[in-house]
Amino acid sequence: MRILIILLITLLFSSSYAEDKKKSKSETGATVTSNLSVALQNGKKKAQTICSACHGMDGVAASGGNSVIVPNLTAQHKDYLKVKLLEYKSGKIQHAQMSVIAGMLSEEDIDNVSEWYSRIKIKVFDPNLVLAKPSQ
Repeated sequence: MRILIILLITLLFSSSYAEDKKKSKSETGATVTSNLSVALQNGKKKAQTICSACHGMDGVAASGGNSVIVPNLTAQHKDYLKVKLLEYKSGKIQHAQMSVIAGMLSEEDIDNVSEWYSRIKIKVFDPNLVLAKPSQ
């Protein structure tokens, strides 16, 4: 009986999650370039070419040579991201990779990339309701 209840809850969640995913794509429209402002289009392009290797396109550091110490950028405040990038660029904060990368960005690039990552929203799930793979 317990297994049946778990199975029903899993199926219910799965179909609800799939519907939410379909809705979120059509609502946000971030995959359609014409739906984005020029600043967001430019920020997305710069994020794809420079930032995503470490921070991912969605701001979650989870690919390639990333480690748990690479910060997630998803939903960070735009001004916070701008200040940090400008501090790397000016040398106020020293970091082997970020100082070089920020040095390659213009102030407009920094503004656009900060805009891109600040606009990505996150969903918080109740761990008592969602079965997830444990963090490693």
